[in-house]
Amino acid sequence: MILSGNGLSNLQKRILSAIVLIAVAVILTWAGGFGFGLLSSAIGLGILFEWLSMSRDRTSSLTGGLSWAVLIATLLVLLFTQHVLTMFAILFVGAAVIAVLGGRESGYWPAAGLIYAGFPAISLTLLRGDTGDGFAAILFLFAVVWATDIFAYFNGRALGGPKLAPRFSPNKTWSGAIGGTAAGVAAGVACASFITPGGGVSLPFIALLISIIAQMGDLGESWMKRKFGAKDSGTLIPGHGGVMDRVDGLVAAAALLYVIGAILVTPETPYDILF
Repeated sequence: MILSGNGLSNLQKRILSAIVLIAVAVILTWAGGFGFGLLSSAIGLGILFEWLSMSRDRTSSLTGGLSWAVLIATLLVLLFTQHVLTMFAILFVGAAVIAVLGGRESGYWPAAGLIYAGFPAISLTLLRGDTGDGFAAILFLFAVVWATDIFAYFNGRALGGPKLAPRFSPNKTWSGAIGGTAAGVAAGVACASFITPGGGVSLPFIALLISIIAQMGDLGESWMKRKFGAKDSGTLIPGHGGVMDRVDGLVAAAALLYVIGAILVTPETPYDILF
């Protein structure tokens, strides 16, 4: 069926939106530099907006306003200097201040949302860098996360079976998770084979970790929506909901890949872990 009674079906809207988003992401990833920094910053701003909207009952005007101020300051450094210590100092010190000022009632949730929005934005930008290796690293990340998401969705719908984590997300199944993981590893290895013969760290193992953490990020966002009674994190993207609905797996995976690279290589060039 091409059209439902109300026009395009939700699945068709989801596919069309995904095609547009993938095209924009790949073009800006190829461009790198300031353009990719803007993409990462837009993701961070969208996440914080939706996070604070969902958790507004646990956020005060003071802690919400401070969260915006800290994130914007972090992203300005990200766009114009990319000084690693400065970005992380602003982000984590700011989050700590917000948590202390608001306490359990109105500080912990905006502080967590600030880190959830800011850390992946930094991670994505530093992973991309300004080199061909950075471009390859982001393509590898996209391949694993997107394949995991797509095959988990369709495999789960086709096979069904036992639920993966019904307390967090009632629709996700073990068949979908396993199928998504297998597809994510295969996509990562296939992508890397066109780019490089690989470095000292096993690419399939890294792809496996990224696929697993991407699905955990998806479950975490589902848990938050259930906690605050939200069906979607927002309404910006037709067929997908909000920004968080679309990038929940990506931001978790980007943060993990950056941390691995920063520990094993350097915080400035974490993508070197792949090559």
